[in-house]
Amino acid sequence: MDIVVKVLVLGFFATIIMDIWATFSNRVLDFPRTNWAMVGRWVGHIPAGKFIHNPVSTSTPIRHEKALGWAFHYMIVTVYAAFYVVFLMFNGEHNASLAQAWYFGLVTMLSPWFILQPALGLGIFAVKAPKPNWVRIQNLATHSVFGVALYCGWLALHT
Repeated sequence: MDIVVKVLVLGFFATIIMDIWATFSNRVLDFPRTNWAMVGRWVGHIPAGKFIHNPVSTSTPIRHEKALGWAFHYMIVTVYAAFYVVFLMFNGEHNASLAQAWYFGLVTMLSPWFILQPALGLGIFAVKAPKPNWVRIQNLATHSVFGVALYCGWLALHT
C-alpha cells in the first residue's frame, strides 16, 4: 500500500476512534468537549496575523468556523499519523508496540497544552478553563486513545 494512503487511512481511523471516545466521555462521564467552532475561529484569524485570543469566543466569528475547525482537527491528526509512520519506518516497521504508540499519543498532548489552549485564551495546560483539571484528564484520555488507535490501525494495515 502506498505510504500516503497508509498515512491517510491511519490518520482518519485514529481520529474517528478518538472522536468516538470524546463523544462518549462527554456524554457519559461529563468530560469537557473541544469546541471545534472556536478552533476554526482561531484558524480563521491566523491569516490576519492574530494568533492569540483572550478568549477566542470574544473574537469576530469566521464564516464556516465549525467546518474549518473540524477540517483543521483532521489535518493535524493526519500529520501526527505521518510522524508516527515515519517513526516506525526508522525504528523498524515490525517493531511497532502498543507502548510506543501510547507514548507517541501522550507526546501529542504537547500541542494542545502549549499551543492551542494558550492561543484560544485558555492558558498553558488550560489553566483558565472553567474546569482545568477535567480538561487535562480529558486530554490525557483522548490522546491515550489516539495512540492506541494508531497502533491498532497500524496492525490492521499490516495483517
